[in-house]
Amino acid sequence: MNRLLGFFLVYFLTYNYVYAVALDAESPKTIKANKIEYNVKTKSIATSGKTEITNVAGQKLTLTGSKITDNAQTISGQNIELWLGPRVYVKSSDITRDSDITIANNAVFTACNDCDKMGNAWSVRASSIKHDNKRHELYFTNPVVWIYDTAPVFWFPYYEMPDPSVKHRSGFLTPDLQSTNNMGTRINLPLYIALSDTHDFTTTLSYLTKENPLFQFEHRLNISHGEFKTSGSYTHNKEGKDRWGIFHDDVIELGDYARASVFIERVSDKTYLQKYGFDMYKPYLDSGAKLEVFGQSGYAVADAHVFQTLKSGRYSISGDILPNVHGIYQTDPFFNETYALFTGDVLGVSGDNTSMQRVVGDARIVSPWTLWGGNRLTLSADVRYDLYNFNKTDMIDGSVFSGIKTRFLPSGYIEWGLPLYKPSDNWTHIIEPRARLTIMRKLDNEVFMENNDSAGTFLSDEVLFSDNRFSGYDLWENGTFADYGMQWSAFNTNNNVSVFLGQSYDITERADTDPLSGFHNGMSDFVGRIEYNTTQWFDIKTRFRLSQQDLSLHHIESNARIGTSHNYINVGHMWTQQLEDLYAQTQDIHELIAGFGVQMTDRLSARFNAIYNVASNSFQRHYGGLFYDHPCFYLALTYKHDNAVKGDYVGDTTFQFKFGITIDGQKY
Repeated sequence: MNRLLGFFLVYFLTYNYVYAVALDAESPKTIKANKIEYNVKTKSIATSGKTEITNVAGQKLTLTGSKITDNAQTISGQNIELWLGPRVYVKSSDITRDSDITIANNAVFTACNDCDKMGNAWSVRASSIKHDNKRHELYFTNPVVWIYDTAPVFWFPYYEMPDPSVKHRSGFLTPDLQSTNNMGTRINLPLYIALSDTHDFTTTLSYLTKENPLFQFEHRLNISHGEFKTSGSYTHNKEGKDRWGIFHDDVIELGDYARASVFIERVSDKTYLQKYGFDMYKPYLDSGAKLEVFGQSGYAVADAHVFQTLKSGRYSISGDILPNVHGIYQTDPFFNETYALFTGDVLGVSGDNTSMQRVVGDARIVSPWTLWGGNRLTLSADVRYDLYNFNKTDMIDGSVFSGIKTRFLPSGYIEWGLPLYKPSDNWTHIIEPRARLTIMRKLDNEVFMENNDSAGTFLSDEVLFSDNRFSGYDLWENGTFADYGMQWSAFNTNNNVSVFLGQSYDITERADTDPLSGFHNGMSDFVGRIEYNTTQWFDIKTRFRLSQQDLSLHHIESNARIGTSHNYINVGHMWTQQLEDLYAQTQDIHELIAGFGVQMTDRLSARFNAIYNVASNSFQRHYGGLFYDHPCFYLALTYKHDNAVKGDYVGDTTFQFKFGITIDGQKY
């Protein structure tokens, strides 16, 4: 409450506005009055009648009569109106300044002039305000906040605070209140400590009605070439367990071509962040360091990562990466548009009492050509070499191996496309058949070890025509395969539509593949994409995968938005068939995402979003709220419900109320 009132009052007599407009040592630029007299002896100006004083910044002060001494060291007048912006002004019965002390009596401040037919949405009145320029302090006597000039809502007999020329000052910040199912009522009491203009610290004591207190801190330091930030929290809960979290992020600029960073993310257990409301959906935490070097045609990065998984099961993160060094360099064109690309990687992975180090080198030449009739042809040749050093690593054949293994993979591709255009008065049509033949060395095993850094592959329209259809480093494509497809698109002034359908064909026999991937020996499943949008009110995108045997649907994901930026409906859908093998099916992944926005009046709107798990017939989470945007203030009443259940965390509901003011379009 004090901080809110303080903001109103600070803006009333800001150092950068009021003091600069009429009270600064800077002389006025222009003075208009019924009568102006200049005293040569005292070097002062006196005006009578309605007076208008404008400073060099263009801000205006109107008053009845005034006295201005030499260099504006003393200014006085009555019925003052000080205009700081189109809707921002200060009124005072009289204002005087003597040396470092400025006093405004019976003053009113508002940033809502003529923004509402009912009157000023808010204003601040005070019997007097004193500004001490030497101490940079503001002293308020009887400050009152009014709503629409009819209802006083806040009053204090006396209030003092630093003026806006003081960027930072230590003290307690406004407490905030939160209510949730799991933790009960939570009151946060923050204390701010300013060490300098670029160095500060905040510590917060959180009282919880259903748990022991929680302690939080945040440290910030900015220097000319770096930023440093550390935050953390700790509690000793009612079960006698120590629970904590630490997050640290440093970024240091090492000149124009290099940058270093250090990052730490660590918590005591998997449910701590969710339980105490810090981060509900983070799947893993990443700690490490990074060094980046930039060049005109190249880039190199060396980084290290230590992971902490917050999930369990098939898709949990395990293992650490120490180190990872990656570099890339692209040459200027040799001829036509032909260029060479060189990449190199040094990677170390450790975990579960095993480790391995890997060196990867890759060199590629790419030569694109445009031939007769609009035919586009791209030729590429590539060589890649891997060197592995294993330490007690589980291999595919069931053995445990320590030692060195190598792989060599030469490859190349030729890609063809022929865009065919058909313009007309209403629509322009483009049909483009596209094909790519990739030739690679056939390996007996595309991966050495049992546990690798690759999550496999998932066939989609984005995977076709790519250099590597697998994620990660360990899994390699094998042998010769072809990608082919057809895209049709059409557009006019207000509409765009495109349809793509494609497939991959493995010419050589491929290794065993996850039946969920969509790849098979010979022809893969069919993949496609459909997109349509208007420039005004409708947009839909969908991706799908069809069985190559009977065209049955295996995967589909869609998203559609209907409406304008204020009134809209957004619907998303994802369904994936889950297979243990080609014939046994498990529970499908089936989710529905829906949301809407309604502008009920010029200022009042409602928004809602939800994720619904159709397979389990339950909401995963949903959230929404009412929002009121006034030219001078804003209100928001929101809620959020999460149905996640993990360890000692059970789905939570949170309610929140926000209020702030708007001055010249800027929200505070």
